[in-house]
Amino acid sequence: MKVTHFNEIPLENVDIEGVKDTKIRWLISQKDNAPNFALRMFELEPGGFTPLHTHDWEHEVFVIQGSGTLVLKNETIPFQQWDVIYIDPNFEHRFRNDGDTLLRFLCAIPHKKAQKVSQNPLGDSPVNNC
Repeated sequence: MKVTHFNEIPLENVDIEGVKDTKIRWLISQKDNAPNFALRMFELEPGGFTPLHTHDWEHEVFVIQGSGTLVLKNETIPFQQWDVIYIDPNFEHRFRNDGDTLLRFLCAIPHKKAQKVSQNPLGDSPVNNC
């Protein structure tokens, strides 16, 4: 169980290649004994951006402050406060703050690599010679 104000959670620099003026708060993580997901809050200064990247899991994002642009391989999509963003797994993307105020968004990710979902409702093992 955890109940705390977000300002009590450390705001850490994101120091990786392809990032500018971006910070993160690990709101809920494995440190909190969360078994499946981490909830993160990103804070991008005006002109800041995350790296252009891909991964095996989807992004589930909720914009709580500011506005920006979702940069994809072949298009850009503007977003604003209160927008909900879903990005498919393995889809190249970047978040960019094109506004003149702080951009904050929540992003949930799994702790473990996404599991393959069986198309067989009875599982992956043969059942009744199927």
